[in-house]
Parts: sequence; structure tokens; C-alpha cells
Amino acid sequence: MTTQDTTPSTKTSGSHVTYTPADGLLLEVEDLFVEFHTRDGVATAINGVSFDLYQGESLAILGESGSGKSVTAQAVMGILDMPPAVIPNGHIRYCGHDLLSMPDEQRRLTRGPEISMIFQDALSSLNPVFPVGWQIAEMFRTHRGMNKSDALEQAVRLMERVSIPAARERVKAYPHQFSGGMRQRIMIAMAIALDPAVLIADEPTTALDVTVQAQIMALLQELQEERQMGLILITHDLGVVADVADRIAVMYAGRLVETATVLDLYGSPAHPYTRGLLESIPRLDQKGQTLAAIGGLPPNLMRIPPGCPFNPRCRMAQDVCRTDRPELREVRPGRFSACHFAEEVIHA
Repeated sequence: MTTQDTTPSTKTSGSHVTYTPADGLLLEVEDLFVEFHTRDGVATAINGVSFDLYQGESLAILGESGSGKSVTAQAVMGILDMPPAVIPNGHIRYCGHDLLSMPDEQRRLTRGPEISMIFQDALSSLNPVFPVGWQIAEMFRTHRGMNKSDALEQAVRLMERVSIPAARERVKAYPHQFSGGMRQRIMIAMAIALDPAVLIADEPTTALDVTVQAQIMALLQELQEERQMGLILITHDLGVVADVADRIAVMYAGRLVETATVLDLYGSPAHPYTRGLLESIPRLDQKGQTLAAIGGLPPNLMRIPPGCPFNPRCRMAQDVCRTDRPELREVRPGRFSACHFAEEVIHA
């Protein structure tokens, strides 16, 4: 993680507080832990995660289901159910201000205007009993104090911006009257309504066909460049982020196991898990061949194995991997790996 000397500032306008980043640093997550206390024991979902995000930057967080990607996003947004979730350690700083120590009301006013999130299932995230325009307009009524007609006009403008056909005629339609791709566009419209500085997209292309996936990703990239937002893209699909992300962080068992630029990571991964993910992507030049897969299953978060959490599934594992947990370290300028044999992996 890059550490910078920040001198953040804030400006209050009515009930809205505008934060100004120092040196372009928007978000800084430092040594974050998240636990879930259940009847069966304590599951450590996030285990010392650290990363940062700058203005205009796109950071992709990759990993299998259960690796901790969505929990990380929910911790940043402040929408974890606590209990059973507990954050025993760590800091989440937005423009230098620690979100975890903010009063609840200030944190609520930060969600939406400053940090916003696109959820992975648009159909279940949208309220089925209210028109989509009403739901988008609610952002302006709640956070900007607009009257109903002005807020609805803003909703029409946003629907047009995310390329909803005949937006003015469809502003009073209900979520079930839209296709999956159009519902996801409506979710994006809600997320960007208040012009946030940080946008978190959690699996924004789930259950969409390939053509619609490409359209959604192109829209996100266009909006991010237009508004100079910091974009965090959470996904398990490496193909989705290849043309969008500037940096990639790979998660496994609640930890970051590799961070690198897109070119470095795709060209020469520095962790066996990353290599396994890349090798499992179907390729046109491998027609008729058996698709590679990572053997085994992700670990039980209540019983993470000693040493490297990936060692039971790793083809390169040696004795040291089963006893000593590798820390995320810089193995090349600007790229980090949590593997004892990162150099060997790069040259494999």
C-alpha cells in the first residue's frame, strides 16, 4: 500500500460535507479485519487487507466466491450487519478521515454523495413496488432536499445519461418491466446520481450476456473518465477487467495475495493462485483441450490452514508454505506478492 502525507479538508454545505483529497488520494484501507461471530465460531472474512485508491484510478479486486471481495466493499460502505460482523482492527480513510470512527449520521451523509455502490443483483436491489424514477429521485429528495418534480426531472436526466431508451416515458415504469441490462443501468444511474468521488461496482455484470457485459463495462469506464471517479471493480471474471482496470488486487481467504498493474499481472503473475485463475480462462486457441482448473476448495474461514492459506491447493507448495505465512511484499517495483516463491512464479 502506498502511504502519503495527506492534508485533507472538508467543506460543509447545508447537511452535505464535501471532502477534498490531498495528492489525489481518495480511499485508504489499512490493515482491515472483519470477523463474523456465529454459533459455530468466528469466521475471519477479512484478514489484514490494505490498499489505496486515487482520483481517476480503476482498481479491480479479483477472487473466487468467498474470498472476501464483497465484505471488503460492504465494510467501506458501512453497510455490514453488526452484529454478527465485527471490525476488530483497521482503518478506512476517505480523504484522510477515518470512516470507522465517524458518527453514524456523518457516515450516512457520506454514503451516496461521496462513496456509492452498484450492487450485483439489480432485481433484488431495486424495490419492486416503486417506479424506477421514484427510486432514483429519492437520492435527490433525501440528500439535496429537492421537491418531487425537480427530483424526478433529475431522474430522467440520469436515465438518459446511462442510455435508457425513451427515458421520459419509462421513468414511471417498475423494475420488472426492464431487462436485466436495463435494470443494471438504472442501478448505475442511482449510484452516480450525487456525483460520488468513489464508485464501488460489486459484480456489475453478473447474469448478463457477453454483449450486455461489454456495454455495461464500457459505460462504467466512460462515466469514470468523465467524472474522474475512483472506481473499485469487484469481480471473479478476469476477462471483464482487462480493458478497464489500472491495477488489480487478488484476494484469497480474506487476504490480498497479489497486487500489480494489469499488464504485469496478466503478463507474468507473481502468485500461484493468480496463475491458476488466468489459466482457467477459456481461450479460442485451445479448442478441444481440457479446461484448466484450480484443484480443491477454498478454505473454511473458521479453520484457515497454517502457513500460506493457498498451500493445500498449490502445485508449488513446499514445507515452508505449510508453516510460515508469507506477507505481501514488493517483489518488483510496483508489484506485490504474498508468496515465498514469487520470483519463481513470475518466471514459470
